[in-house]
Amino acid sequence: MKIMVLGREGQLARCLAEKGRDHPELDLIFTSRQDVDLSSNGSAAAAIASLRPDFVINAAAYTAVDKAEEEPALAFRINGEAAGEAAAAARTIGAPIVHLSTDYVFDGQASEPYPEDAPTNPLSVYGRSKLAGEESVRAANPNHLILRTAWVYSPFGRNFVKTMVAAARDRDTLTVVADQQGRPTSASDLAGAILQIVERRAGLGETWHLAGSGSASWFDLASEVMAHCRRLGLPSADVRPVTTADWPTKAARPPYAVLDCTKAERDLGIVLPDWRQSVADTVERLAQED
Repeated sequence: MKIMVLGREGQLARCLAEKGRDHPELDLIFTSRQDVDLSSNGSAAAAIASLRPDFVINAAAYTAVDKAEEEPALAFRINGEAAGEAAAAARTIGAPIVHLSTDYVFDGQASEPYPEDAPTNPLSVYGRSKLAGEESVRAANPNHLILRTAWVYSPFGRNFVKTMVAAARDRDTLTVVADQQGRPTSASDLAGAILQIVERRAGLGETWHLAGSGSASWFDLASEVMAHCRRLGLPSADVRPVTTADWPTKAARPPYAVLDCTKAERDLGIVLPDWRQSVADTVERLAQED
């Protein structure tokens, strides 16, 4: 099966490339920004029409949450319009599309995990642009599979876990927000699940929540990272909890963005590992590469 992955350098794309080695029957073809410029109208559609894959995975996105407040047009172009164009192009050649979305489509006012059909109400430009992408994909291609995930980290690119490991080299104390709750997700775990789903052509026409098992605050996550740094002999720092009000950002974050993933467990048979184990695996890999 020929699978076109929009994105090459992002952490999910790089994890898809690694996990693809376990699926020799899947021919993964990755596109760079030079190949497909999602900021340019028609670029994704032209590439899909030329390659004619059996499946499309849209792993490319505008992910700079705070910067999106200053560049709303670009965020909506990449996360919204281009996503819809890719889905429409995939439909033209009869290909399903996997589209990645986010917990930021919710406002975080819930007190229990969000199921897939919970009302959306994004607080930020980034969240609104990702919601626009979901809506565009649904409208453009009935053979879509929208996966909402959260708090993604890996040994690649820029992410919270890598930032904490790097920051501990320079600082004795790290201040981290403790009143936002979510589900930390390993991009490697997510990539493996996506390839299983694609291989089975499961879950088409629906939206799914797929994130690491268990929930945590950013403070919990940072504390876990530092515990593994100490265990592995890496530089570590004390972690001090602060509130969101103490750490203002341009973009508002949902205070409680825990995704309910029971639908994927029940209907797809997929459960991602506990976030603590996956964090341990990631820090160990970073230690080996240090």
